[in-house]
Amino acid sequence: MKKHLKLLCFLLVLPYFSLSAMDFGLIVDQSGGRGGFGDTSRGDYKAALIPRFTTLFGDEGELYISVGMNMEYINENWSFVPELLRTEFSWLFPASELRIGRMYYSDPLGFIAEGLFDGARFSLESGFGTVSLGAWYTGLLYKNRANIYMTDEELASINAKIDFNDFANTYFAPKRFFSALDWEHPSLGSGLIRANLSLMLQFDLGEEKLHTQYLTGRLSLPVDAFFFDLGGSLGFTGLSDGDSKAFFAAELRAAWIIPFELPSRISLSGLYTSGASGSTGAFLPLNTVTQGYIFEIKPSGISMISLDYIVRLHRTFSVSLSSSYFIRNGVQTFNSYPVSEETGNMRRLGNEFFGRLYWSPYSDLSMNLGYGVFLPSMGNVSPDHHNRWRIDFGIILSLY
Repeated sequence: MKKHLKLLCFLLVLPYFSLSAMDFGLIVDQSGGRGGFGDTSRGDYKAALIPRFTTLFGDEGELYISVGMNMEYINENWSFVPELLRTEFSWLFPASELRIGRMYYSDPLGFIAEGLFDGARFSLESGFGTVSLGAWYTGLLYKNRANIYMTDEELASINAKIDFNDFANTYFAPKRFFSALDWEHPSLGSGLIRANLSLMLQFDLGEEKLHTQYLTGRLSLPVDAFFFDLGGSLGFTGLSDGDSKAFFAAELRAAWIIPFELPSRISLSGLYTSGASGSTGAFLPLNTVTQGYIFEIKPSGISMISLDYIVRLHRTFSVSLSSSYFIRNGVQTFNSYPVSEETGNMRRLGNEFFGRLYWSPYSDLSMNLGYGVFLPSMGNVSPDHHNRWRIDFGIILSLY
């Protein structure tokens, strides 16, 4: 009876899928490298096999499914980690859209909440811009991709090895819920200014009850061959005991498309996030988007000044160079690199130099090779520590 029922269900949906547009694909993503400081160095390697599937439901609906089968070599240990990646159903209405599932979301600054999240989002387009309302849950995400550690306990949980005998307690990200009301306008004023504004509320569903709220905005202005970008965020923390602190962040970027024969661009950017000082708290993002290629510091209580240059030497070949200087704005700064116990704010951490080569001989194949070094001797926090270095590579092959 069950077999007949399954066959009947299959025959009922077969005509529909036969007439629908379906698309299958496979992505092979490999990356790895070696790095360290002093006489200490370690290698790492990640390989991901990512099948994806897309089908249309009439002219308005679309279903996208992708999964990852990851093989990782980290801390001299091999592991296999399965993962559900972007998987969402979207439906278009007149001047609006609804998305449900595991989707990509980013705040206007790109380092408060950025990545894949489980939930729903509704967007409405009008003459006053696009308004979106979304709500998401983090407790079913793979912890190393979600990268959520708002407390020391959550940081320890991320660093813990996955135990398949205790899968529920070692695989998933912390349980947090957040919602966001976003507004975006592509051409304010004279039609040149692009504006983004977001109000986000985050609720801790764990034991500590560390809740946060964020009001974030960004303005972008192109002027001939120049591009200017200004963003900021004001946030508040709230604990169950009633203690609350304000924190904030600001970002400024200016870029120039150089009118040379070879397409190139140079940009100067500055980032400031508040550190803990009196009634002001350290800036606390939902998930951590690390700053720097080598230093990889959490954007919490830091300042960073970066100069970046990228040039396309050939249709298939590009080179990028960057220099980033880091300053500690507070003592509550998360970072894995050893620093001295010296207290005080506005302490210079050092400078990072990094370069990367990009080669994409075909549209479905891209490769890159990078090398960089972080120099604590250019700061005054730990000037006697060894330089930190890393060389890495990445290969992405798309099969359709």
